[in-house]
Amino acid sequence: MSDIKALLDVMARLRDPESGCPWDREQTLASIVPHTLEEAYEVADVISQGDMGELCDELGDLLFQVVFYARIAEEQGDFVFDDVVDAICDKLIRRHPHVFADVAISDAEAQTAAWEAHKARERRDKHGEGTLAGVALALPALSRAAKLTKRAARVGFDWPDLPPVFDKMQEELGELRYEVEQGTIDADRVEDEMGDVLFVASNLARKAGVDPEAALRRANAKFERRFAAMEALAAAEGVSLDELDLDRWETLWVRVKTAEVVRETECKSANERQSNPMILCR
Repeated sequence: MSDIKALLDVMARLRDPESGCPWDREQTLASIVPHTLEEAYEVADVISQGDMGELCDELGDLLFQVVFYARIAEEQGDFVFDDVVDAICDKLIRRHPHVFADVAISDAEAQTAAWEAHKARERRDKHGEGTLAGVALALPALSRAAKLTKRAARVGFDWPDLPPVFDKMQEELGELRYEVEQGTIDADRVEDEMGDVLFVASNLARKAGVDPEAALRRANAKFERRFAAMEALAAAEGVSLDELDLDRWETLWVRVKTAEVVRETECKSANERQSNPMILCR
Protein backbone atom coordinates (compact mmCIF):
# COMPACT_ATOMS: atom_id res chain seq x y z
CA MET A 1 0.00 0.00 0.00
CA SER A 2 2.95 2.34 0.55
CA ASP A 3 3.71 2.15 -3.18
CA ILE A 4 0.10 3.01 -4.05
CA LYS A 5 0.28 5.90 -1.58
CA ALA A 6 3.38 7.15 -3.38
CA LEU A 7 1.56 7.06 -6.72
CA LEU A 8 -1.45 8.86 -5.23
CA ASP A 9 0.91 11.52 -3.85
CA VAL A 10 2.53 11.96 -7.28
CA MET A 11 -0.92 12.40 -8.82
CA ALA A 12 -1.88 14.97 -6.19
CA ARG A 13 1.29 16.95 -6.93
CA LEU A 14 0.59 16.86 -10.66
CA ARG A 15 -2.93 18.22 -10.08
CA ASP A 16 -1.90 20.85 -7.51
CA PRO A 17 -3.62 24.12 -8.56
CA GLU A 18 -0.53 26.22 -7.91
CA SER A 19 2.57 24.07 -8.41
CA GLY A 20 1.26 21.18 -10.51
CA CYS A 21 1.72 20.38 -14.19
CA PRO A 22 -0.33 22.69 -16.45
CA TRP A 23 -1.37 19.82 -18.74
CA ASP A 24 -2.44 17.52 -15.89
CA ARG A 25 -4.37 20.33 -14.19
CA GLU A 26 -6.36 20.99 -17.38
CA GLN A 27 -7.56 17.42 -17.83
CA THR A 28 -11.12 16.26 -17.16
CA LEU A 29 -12.71 12.83 -16.88
CA ALA A 30 -13.74 13.07 -20.54
CA SER A 31 -10.44 14.39 -21.86
CA ILE A 32 -8.34 11.48 -20.58
CA VAL A 33 -10.62 8.76 -21.98
CA PRO A 34 -8.69 8.56 -25.31
CA HIS A 35 -5.44 8.20 -23.36
CA THR A 36 -6.93 5.38 -21.28
CA LEU A 37 -8.04 3.51 -24.39
CA GLU A 38 -4.59 3.97 -25.93
CA GLU A 39 -2.89 2.65 -22.80
CA ALA A 40 -5.19 -0.40 -22.70
CA TYR A 41 -4.35 -1.23 -26.31
CA GLU A 42 -0.65 -0.79 -25.61
CA VAL A 43 -0.98 -3.36 -22.81
CA ALA A 44 -2.67 -5.75 -25.26
CA ASP A 45 0.07 -5.09 -27.81
CA VAL A 46 3.01 -5.91 -25.54
CA ILE A 47 1.22 -9.05 -24.30
CA SER A 48 0.86 -10.21 -27.90
CA GLN A 49 4.60 -9.61 -28.34
CA GLY A 50 5.47 -11.52 -25.16
CA ASP A 51 7.55 -8.59 -23.88
CA MET A 52 7.28 -8.86 -20.08
CA GLY A 53 9.59 -5.92 -19.43
CA GLU A 54 7.42 -3.62 -21.50
CA LEU A 55 4.29 -5.14 -19.97
CA CYS A 56 5.38 -4.04 -16.50
CA ASP A 57 5.86 -0.50 -17.80
CA GLU A 58 2.57 -0.41 -19.72
CA LEU A 59 0.61 -1.76 -16.74
CA GLY A 60 2.01 1.15 -14.74
CA ASP A 61 0.72 3.57 -17.37
CA LEU A 62 -2.71 1.92 -17.23
CA LEU A 63 -2.76 2.04 -13.41
CA PHE A 64 -1.92 5.73 -13.59
CA GLN A 65 -5.07 6.27 -15.65
CA VAL A 66 -7.18 4.77 -12.83
CA VAL A 67 -5.45 7.01 -10.29
CA PHE A 68 -6.03 10.02 -12.58
CA TYR A 69 -9.78 9.39 -12.75
CA ALA A 70 -9.98 8.84 -9.01
CA ARG A 71 -8.12 12.09 -8.30
CA ILE A 72 -10.45 14.13 -10.49
CA ALA A 73 -13.47 12.48 -8.87
CA GLU A 74 -12.04 13.26 -5.42
CA GLU A 75 -11.60 16.92 -6.37
CA GLN A 76 -15.23 16.97 -7.49
CA GLY A 77 -16.37 15.40 -4.21
CA ASP A 78 -17.67 12.22 -5.87
CA PHE A 79 -15.41 9.43 -4.54
CA VAL A 80 -11.77 8.68 -3.70
CA PHE A 81 -9.31 5.99 -4.80
CA ASP A 82 -10.07 3.85 -1.73
CA ASP A 83 -13.72 3.73 -2.84
CA VAL A 84 -12.59 2.30 -6.19
CA VAL A 85 -10.61 -0.41 -4.40
CA ASP A 86 -13.51 -1.18 -2.06
CA ALA A 87 -15.94 -1.42 -4.99
CA ILE A 88 -13.90 -3.94 -6.96
CA CYS A 89 -13.12 -6.02 -3.84
CA ASP A 90 -16.82 -6.14 -2.96
CA LYS A 91 -17.74 -7.10 -6.52
CA LEU A 92 -15.17 -9.89 -6.75
CA ILE A 93 -16.20 -11.34 -3.40
CA ARG A 94 -19.88 -11.09 -4.37
CA ARG A 95 -19.30 -12.82 -7.70
CA HIS A 96 -17.18 -15.63 -6.23
CA PRO A 97 -19.36 -17.15 -3.51
CA HIS A 98 -17.68 -20.51 -4.15
CA VAL A 99 -14.40 -18.97 -2.93
CA PHE A 100 -15.54 -16.51 -0.24
CA ALA A 101 -18.72 -18.28 0.94
CA ASP A 102 -20.09 -21.81 1.12
CA VAL A 103 -21.48 -22.17 -2.41
CA ALA A 104 -20.26 -25.28 -4.26
CA ILE A 105 -19.13 -24.95 -7.89
CA SER A 106 -18.15 -28.19 -9.66
CA ASP A 107 -15.97 -26.90 -12.51
CA ALA A 108 -14.98 -23.91 -14.65
CA GLU A 109 -18.03 -24.30 -16.90
CA ALA A 110 -20.39 -24.16 -13.92
CA GLN A 111 -18.51 -21.14 -12.59
CA THR A 112 -18.89 -19.35 -15.93
CA ALA A 113 -22.64 -20.01 -15.91
CA ALA A 114 -22.94 -18.78 -12.31
CA TRP A 115 -20.84 -15.69 -13.11
CA GLU A 116 -23.02 -14.77 -16.08
CA ALA A 117 -26.22 -15.32 -14.09
CA HIS A 118 -24.90 -13.07 -11.33
CA LYS A 119 -23.90 -10.37 -13.81
CA ALA A 120 -27.34 -10.60 -15.44
CA ARG A 121 -29.01 -9.99 -12.07
CA GLU A 122 -26.76 -7.00 -11.46
CA ARG A 123 -27.54 -5.60 -14.93
CA ARG A 124 -31.29 -5.94 -14.32
CA ASP A 125 -30.93 -4.07 -11.04
CA LYS A 126 -28.82 -1.33 -12.62
CA HIS A 127 -30.10 -0.98 -16.21
CA GLY A 128 -33.51 -2.67 -16.34
CA GLU A 129 -34.78 -5.90 -17.82
CA GLY A 130 -33.52 -5.69 -21.43
CA THR A 131 -31.22 -8.48 -22.61
CA LEU A 132 -28.91 -5.98 -24.31
CA ALA A 133 -28.99 -3.40 -21.54
CA GLY A 134 -25.64 -2.19 -20.27
CA VAL A 135 -23.41 -3.08 -23.23
CA ALA A 136 -21.04 -0.10 -23.19
CA LEU A 137 -21.36 2.29 -26.12
CA ALA A 138 -17.68 3.18 -25.81
CA LEU A 139 -16.50 -0.33 -26.73
CA PRO A 140 -14.77 -0.70 -30.10
CA ALA A 141 -17.53 -1.33 -32.63
CA LEU A 142 -16.44 -4.87 -33.52
CA SER A 143 -16.16 -5.88 -29.87
CA ARG A 144 -19.54 -4.33 -29.09
CA ALA A 145 -21.15 -6.17 -32.02
CA ALA A 146 -19.78 -9.48 -30.76
CA LYS A 147 -20.97 -8.73 -27.24
CA LEU A 148 -24.45 -7.75 -28.41
CA THR A 149 -24.86 -10.97 -30.39
CA LYS A 150 -23.45 -13.03 -27.50
CA ARG A 151 -26.08 -11.53 -25.21
CA ALA A 152 -28.82 -12.21 -27.78
CA ALA A 153 -27.59 -15.80 -28.16
CA ARG A 154 -28.17 -16.44 -24.44
CA VAL A 155 -31.92 -16.13 -25.00
CA GLY A 156 -31.84 -18.25 -28.17
CA PHE A 157 -31.51 -15.55 -30.86
CA ASP A 158 -28.62 -17.14 -32.76
CA TRP A 159 -27.70 -19.32 -35.69
CA PRO A 160 -27.38 -23.02 -34.75
CA ASP A 161 -23.95 -23.40 -36.36
CA LEU A 162 -21.47 -21.73 -38.73
CA PRO A 163 -22.80 -22.56 -42.26
CA PRO A 164 -25.85 -20.23 -42.04
CA VAL A 165 -23.56 -17.39 -40.92
CA PHE A 166 -21.44 -17.86 -44.05
CA ASP A 167 -24.66 -17.77 -46.11
CA LYS A 168 -25.66 -14.52 -44.38
CA MET A 169 -22.23 -13.07 -45.09
CA GLN A 170 -22.62 -13.85 -48.80
CA GLU A 171 -26.05 -12.23 -48.77
CA GLU A 172 -24.75 -9.04 -47.14
CA LEU A 173 -21.73 -8.90 -49.46
CA GLY A 174 -24.10 -9.18 -52.43
CA GLU A 175 -26.17 -6.27 -51.14
CA LEU A 176 -23.03 -4.19 -50.57
CA ARG A 177 -21.75 -4.99 -54.04
CA TYR A 178 -25.10 -4.02 -55.56
CA GLU A 179 -24.98 -0.61 -53.87
CA VAL A 180 -21.36 0.02 -54.88
CA GLU A 181 -22.00 -0.92 -58.51
CA GLN A 182 -24.87 1.53 -58.95
CA GLY A 183 -24.19 4.33 -61.39
CA THR A 184 -24.68 6.93 -58.66
CA ILE A 185 -23.32 5.70 -55.34
CA ASP A 186 -25.43 6.57 -52.29
CA ALA A 187 -22.80 6.92 -49.57
CA ASP A 188 -25.35 6.48 -46.79
CA ARG A 189 -26.67 3.20 -48.22
CA VAL A 190 -23.14 1.91 -48.85
CA GLU A 191 -22.23 2.71 -45.24
CA ASP A 192 -25.35 0.91 -44.05
CA GLU A 193 -24.56 -2.21 -46.08
CA MET A 194 -20.91 -2.12 -45.05
CA GLY A 195 -22.05 -2.02 -41.43
CA ASP A 196 -24.17 -5.13 -42.03
CA VAL A 197 -21.16 -6.94 -43.50
CA LEU A 198 -18.96 -6.06 -40.52
CA PHE A 199 -21.72 -6.96 -38.05
CA VAL A 200 -22.09 -10.41 -39.61
CA ALA A 201 -18.28 -10.75 -39.62
CA SER A 202 -18.26 -10.15 -35.86
CA ASN A 203 -20.96 -12.81 -35.51
CA LEU A 204 -18.89 -15.20 -37.58
CA ALA A 205 -15.89 -14.57 -35.33
CA ARG A 206 -17.97 -15.19 -32.22
CA LYS A 207 -19.41 -18.45 -33.58
CA ALA A 208 -15.86 -19.56 -34.47
CA GLY A 209 -14.62 -18.76 -30.97
CA VAL A 210 -12.45 -15.84 -32.12
CA ASP A 211 -12.22 -12.33 -30.64
CA PRO A 212 -12.87 -10.09 -33.68
CA GLU A 213 -10.78 -7.21 -32.30
CA ALA A 214 -7.82 -9.52 -31.66
CA ALA A 215 -8.24 -11.03 -35.12
CA LEU A 216 -8.23 -7.61 -36.76
CA ARG A 217 -5.21 -6.45 -34.74
CA ARG A 218 -3.41 -9.59 -35.89
CA ALA A 219 -4.38 -8.90 -39.51
CA ASN A 220 -3.18 -5.30 -39.18
CA ALA A 221 0.16 -6.47 -37.80
CA LYS A 222 0.50 -9.03 -40.58
CA PHE A 223 -0.22 -6.42 -43.25
CA GLU A 224 2.31 -3.99 -41.74
CA ARG A 225 4.94 -6.72 -41.55
CA ARG A 226 4.42 -7.90 -45.11
CA PHE A 227 4.21 -4.40 -46.55
CA ALA A 228 7.50 -3.45 -44.87
CA ALA A 229 9.07 -6.62 -46.28
CA MET A 230 7.88 -5.68 -49.79
CA GLU A 231 9.39 -2.22 -49.39
CA ALA A 232 12.68 -3.81 -48.39
CA LEU A 233 12.64 -6.16 -51.40
CA ALA A 234 11.87 -3.29 -53.76
CA ALA A 235 14.61 -1.14 -52.22
CA ALA A 236 17.09 -3.99 -52.64
CA GLU A 237 16.23 -3.96 -56.34
CA GLY A 238 16.72 -0.20 -56.52
CA VAL A 239 13.06 0.72 -57.03
CA SER A 240 10.29 2.25 -54.93
CA LEU A 241 6.86 0.67 -54.55
CA ASP A 242 5.05 3.49 -56.33
CA GLU A 243 7.02 2.66 -59.48
CA LEU A 244 5.63 -0.88 -59.69
CA ASP A 245 2.64 -2.12 -61.66
CA LEU A 246 -0.02 -4.48 -60.30
CA ASP A 247 1.72 -7.65 -61.53
CA ARG A 248 4.99 -6.65 -59.87
CA TRP A 249 3.14 -5.85 -56.64
CA GLU A 250 1.60 -9.31 -56.70
CA THR A 251 4.97 -10.95 -57.31
CA LEU A 252 6.52 -9.20 -54.31
CA TRP A 253 3.52 -10.00 -52.11
CA VAL A 254 3.71 -13.71 -52.99
CA ARG A 255 7.47 -13.73 -52.28
CA VAL A 256 6.92 -12.21 -48.86
CA LYS A 257 4.07 -14.60 -47.99
CA THR A 258 6.10 -17.62 -49.11
CA ALA A 259 9.10 -16.54 -47.04
CA GLU A 260 6.83 -16.15 -43.99
CA VAL A 261 5.34 -19.61 -44.41
CA VAL A 262 8.81 -21.16 -44.70
CA ARG A 263 10.03 -19.29 -41.61
CA GLU A 264 6.96 -20.24 -39.56
CA THR A 265 7.39 -23.90 -40.55
CA GLU A 266 11.03 -23.83 -39.49
CA CYS A 267 10.13 -22.16 -36.20
CA LYS A 268 7.41 -24.70 -35.50
CA SER A 269 9.83 -27.55 -36.13
CA ALA A 270 12.39 -25.94 -33.83
CA ASN A 271 9.75 -25.46 -31.11
CA GLU A 272 8.73 -29.11 -31.33
CA ARG A 273 12.34 -30.15 -30.72
CA GLN A 274 12.54 -28.12 -27.53
CA SER A 275 11.87 -29.85 -24.19
CA ASN A 276 10.54 -26.51 -22.94
CA PRO A 277 9.09 -24.89 -26.13
CA MET A 278 9.45 -21.18 -26.61
CA ILE A 279 7.90 -18.89 -29.19
CA LEU A 280 10.70 -18.41 -31.69
CA CYS A 281 8.69 -16.83 -34.49
CA ARG A 282 8.36 -13.32 -33.12
